[in-house]
Formats: sequence, structure tokens, C-alpha cells
Amino acid sequence: MGLKKKPQMVEAVLFFNEQGSIGKQMLFTEFEALLDGVVNIAEFADKQKRAAYVLITPRLQIKSLVCFYLDFDEDGAPDGGWNIPLQSLADQAERGIDLGAGPVRLVTHDNCPVASYRHFLWEPSDSPECNDFVQLADAVKRNALGLLLDEEPQPAVATSLKAGSGQLREEREQRMKNAELLKQQRQLLNTLTQQHDDEMNRLKADAQQRIQAQAERIAALQQSVDQQQADNAALQVRIAELQAELAAQAASFQASRKDMGDQLRSLEQDARHEAEQMRAQFDRELQDKLDKLQAQHKEQLSIRDVEMSYLHQQDADNQQEIKRLTETNAQLLTQGGLRYLENLSALGVMFVVYHAGAGHLTIPLQDVELYQENPMAYAAGKCFVSEEQYRQWVDHYQQPTCSAVMANGERCSIPVDRVDVPGRFVAGESNCCSRHKATARVRNVG
Repeated sequence: MGLKKKPQMVEAVLFFNEQGSIGKQMLFTEFEALLDGVVNIAEFADKQKRAAYVLITPRLQIKSLVCFYLDFDEDGAPDGGWNIPLQSLADQAERGIDLGAGPVRLVTHDNCPVASYRHFLWEPSDSPECNDFVQLADAVKRNALGLLLDEEPQPAVATSLKAGSGQLREEREQRMKNAELLKQQRQLLNTLTQQHDDEMNRLKADAQQRIQAQAERIAALQQSVDQQQADNAALQVRIAELQAELAAQAASFQASRKDMGDQLRSLEQDARHEAEQMRAQFDRELQDKLDKLQAQHKEQLSIRDVEMSYLHQQDADNQQEIKRLTETNAQLLTQGGLRYLENLSALGVMFVVYHAGAGHLTIPLQDVELYQENPMAYAAGKCFVSEEQYRQWVDHYQQPTCSAVMANGERCSIPVDRVDVPGRFVAGESNCCSRHKATARVRNVG
């Protein structure tokens, strides 16, 4: 059998419900976990609850009592700004009502050692209809928290308590384990909070340095702005002076402009009058000169007409003389040439010429004049072809290529067989390539 633990005083927090009776109960370590946000109470969501901090003796009697308010948000979490030192207030409180263990240390709205916390506290009722002190004492006596007792229960109730003692012991041990776990978590939270505070202090110091630097920069900028404002003020004064000078100069300029305008108008009137006089004089002189020139021109035209009439008559006479001399010269040349050729023929001289296709031709004296008039026609007659055919044959004979003209306007110029006899030459056949022969044949048929 293990050693029996000695009971100690226990801190707890009891909550009143809307009916005025005790509702939820928890050890103070559990209450601390609630404040730290480890757990929430959904049924307390968006409510202000009356609560009581109690210090319970091993005989289930209240030794200290603090009546306080606690607000919960819509998630059932307590107000994060709530921070009332319940234990410290209980230690400083004066003794009041006796709830079985002698006068308790009582902290309420009307009995608070620190006045600044009064608005967080409430005043319990001691009326016979609803006595809050009795409610608290009875709730502690019921030992819903499963606390260890200092003495054995009376024989009258021993039988009834024996059945539930095992269950209460297990619940108490579980509560103690939970309380220890919550205490460890609270220590961890305190450590993290301290680290967070240190980091915040470091950030605040850094921010303070930056703020100081910004303040110095702002001061420098403000000094620059002040200097700029001073410069602007000086510039404004200078601008005002310049504007005054400009206004004076503008007034002087306007006066000078008016005087100049008057002078210009006067000069313009004088110049206009003088110009009109000069224009009238110029018109008169010009008209006189024009009249003189016109008279001279008419006189010269009359003389020129006489001269032209004389020249025309002289030119007609010259033309008649030239015509007469030309006819006389032609007669003399003809008579002299024929006489010369007759003399040569009488001496046995023969007149021989060469033409392609006709060969060497002997021209009788009576055909010399005919040959002189058109040698190509004379040669064509000797070949028994027309002059046109003979000329085309000569072109073919000298350059035996296709003479057809293509669409671009150029000659085909493809080499073809040469026809040596003019009588065998056929235009469009002999002087065309095989491709253009067919075209020429179709054209001739059409």
C-alpha cells in the first residue's frame, strides 16, 4: 500500500450561469490555460460571465474569494486584454464573511485593495433568495473537482462515498496530469512570449534607429525647404521689382508707339500725296513717250512696207531668172552628155554594169538614160521579175536569214537557205524559217 499524500490547499475558478447557480468549475491551472488560449469554452461565446477565484482548504472550505467578470468573444475565447492578478489581490484583501474556515480574504467590487481593478469585479449577493456565498460554499463542498480531503468522511455517509471514491480519485489524478501538462505548456508559452518580446524589443530598437535617421533626414530636408522658401521669397521680391520695371517700360513703349504711329500716319499721308503727284507726272511723261514711239513706229512700218514690196518684186524677178537659167543649163547638159556618149560609142566603148542575179549587163546607148533613172528596175527587168521582188531577193541574197518580225518587234534572224536566182525567190517562203513560213502562208491565203 502506497504512502498517502497529504492534502494541500487548492486554487480553483467557479463560473456562475444565467440562473445564478454554479456552472462550470476548473482548477486554476486550467484557468491559466484558458487565458493563454490553449482551450476555448464554446458555451461562453460572446458572453460576460461572473466568476469567482477561490482558495480551498483540504476540508473543502473557502479560504480566499475574488469575484470578477470575464468577457468571451464569439469563439468562446476569453478577452486577450484581461489581466487581473487574482492571487495578489487575494493576498492583499481584508478578511470578511466566515464560510466555515473562519473569515475569508474577500475581494469584491466594494472591497478591492486596488481601486483600478474595481470595474472588473462584481459584488456578490447575500440575500436569502439568492445568496452567492452559500452557492460557492455548497459547490466547494460537493467536491466536483475531486480534491483530496484531510479527514475521513462520517460513518453515515461512508457507505455512499465509498462507491464513488475510486472514480473521484481517477478523475483527480487525470485533472492533476492535465494541470501539469497545462503548466508545462504555459512555461513553453512564457518562453516563446519572452523570445517574442526580445525580438519585438530588437525590432523596436531597429525601428527607433530608422525613425531617428528619418527624423534627421526630414530635418535636413526641412532646412533645405526653408532655404528654398527664403530663396523663393527673394525671387518673389526680385520678380515684383522686374514687373514694376516692365510696367514702366511698357508704359513708355506705349507712349513712344503712339508718337511713332502719329508720325507714321503723317508720313504716310505725305508720301501718298507725293506718290499721287509722281504717278500723275509719270503717266503724262509715259503717254508722251508712247505717242512719240507710236508715231515713229508707224513711220518705220510705212518705210518697211515700201521696202518689202520692192523686195518681193525683186525676188519674183530673180526666181524667173533662176528658172530660165536652170532650164537652159539642163538642155545644155543633156545635149552635151548624149553627144559625149555617142562619141564614145562610135569609138567602140561599151557600157557594162554588174547586178546580183543578173550578172554583167551590157547597156545599149539608147538605154543609158533609162538605166540612170532607176538601175534596180532595169536589173529586175533583165531578171524577168518585178522591182519589189528583186529588191527583196537582194536583201535575202546579202543576208540569208528569216525576215519575219516577232511579237516583240524584233526580227527573227534565223539562218535560211539562200536562193541564188531571183526568179525562184518567193517572198514569205524563201526568206522565212519553217515556223514563220506557215504563218506567212496562212496570211497569204487569208
